[in-house]
Amino acid sequence: MIRIGANPIGWSNDDMIELGGHIPLEQCLAEAKAAGFEGMELGNKFPREAGKLKPILEAHGLALVSGWYSTFLIERDLDAELEAVQAHGRLLKAMGCRVLIVAECTRTVHGDKDASLSRRPVMNENEWARFTPRLTHFAEKLRELPLTLVYHHHMGTVVQSGAEIDRLMAETGPAVKLLLDTGHAVWGGADPAALARRHRDRIAHVHTKDVRKNVMVRAAREDWSFLDSVVEGVYTVPGEGMIDFAAVFRELGTYSGWVVVEAEQDPAKANPAAYAKLGYGNVKRFLAQAGLA
Repeated sequence: MIRIGANPIGWSNDDMIELGGHIPLEQCLAEAKAAGFEGMELGNKFPREAGKLKPILEAHGLALVSGWYSTFLIERDLDAELEAVQAHGRLLKAMGCRVLIVAECTRTVHGDKDASLSRRPVMNENEWARFTPRLTHFAEKLRELPLTLVYHHHMGTVVQSGAEIDRLMAETGPAVKLLLDTGHAVWGGADPAALARRHRDRIAHVHTKDVRKNVMVRAAREDWSFLDSVVEGVYTVPGEGMIDFAAVFRELGTYSGWVVVEAEQDPAKANPAAYAKLGYGNVKRFLAQAGLA
């Protein structure tokens, strides 16, 4: 079964708090529900205690999908990472989530408005040799909660390109699943449909956002930061950019889980309620075109 969810980053940005900082959580949840979404991922305005979060989401008829967790496994060992993730893991478990979203953030530049994407970190061989076994063991430990680790490839991080995604999947064990993010794939130079085809057996979560090609090209030409690119509109909801989502969805095979609209924009330029409705409607249409209910 596929369920369509949303990430609140279309209303309030987590890496650049001033984007949508004035928009209350109540407005975000009400507009997401009105658009048709069944669940929401965590954002910076969400309470991080299940006792407080559950009644808020239940009042809007929304489930908690999951939430981002930054790992630093290149720099710190498995025991330290397991200690750091405990509160987040307990919250997701208490809220009935099945997946935990992870991205390695050692030396990342995606949250630094002054750092161009050309300065993003690249792992050397020693770091790859250290990182992938640790990530595998981390994922195996999370299964005891039980939560499935889904790895979020992301612009500005050590796993950005198609080659890096392929290597991550090749060098980690089966406990590590992939979060396929269409927008990060395309901007990182990969074909999301081809990624889905190669890794469909390990895809356990999907983020959908579209890419405005003219902004992406300019961002590369002028060496923008990730956040400057977001403000200028590099991302938008599915159906508003260059990605063939029906082709991507057809490659997912028998995928069952959440398909999340996660399209960060400047809410002053892109009305969140209007784009939420557009994104939900387009994703539902593309899923139907691909033969996925």
